[in-house]
Amino acid sequence: MTYQIDPKHSAAHFQVRHMTIAFVKGEFGNVTGTVDFDPSNPEASKVDVSIEVASLYTRDAQRDGHMKSPDILDAEANPAVTFQSTKVSKAGSGYSVVGNLTLRGVTKETTLNVSSVSDEVTDPWTLKRRGITADAKISRSAFGMGWNMELPGVGLMVSDEVEVKIDLEITRSA
Repeated sequence: MTYQIDPKHSAAHFQVRHMTIAFVKGEFGNVTGTVDFDPSNPEASKVDVSIEVASLYTRDAQRDGHMKSPDILDAEANPAVTFQSTKVSKAGSGYSVVGNLTLRGVTKETTLNVSSVSDEVTDPWTLKRRGITADAKISRSAFGMGWNMELPGVGLMVSDEVEVKIDLEITRSA
């Protein structure tokens, strides 16, 4: 069953440590793509996602601009973050989705840990819908996001590890 990602009800969230003391959070609001999913045969599932870098929002316009610059995401040269699955398997009460994450023009194998997939429901317009929640941890430096600053007595301005959480609402015709 092929589902379309509903961009109006989906987002990719992230957080990074700032100055080793607190998390700074943000989200990408324009997430599109497809999910082929059959709960009776999860190994045949496929995920193909595209995230528009320009849809980044961290609640601070200056920080958003810096994150979209060549220092970090280089949005002009790399307008999308993509993920294409290569393997889906059952993992406890959820799923493990291994695939190729392309960020800033660099592709690395990444695992999404899917903690929940909702039951399918029918909306008032007769579309079949599911919700999916997944998370992952990635390394900024592995994807060429090397900008940082050493703060004497504190450490790095921004952690290398980025925690990612993806909330998708997917639809298919009845």
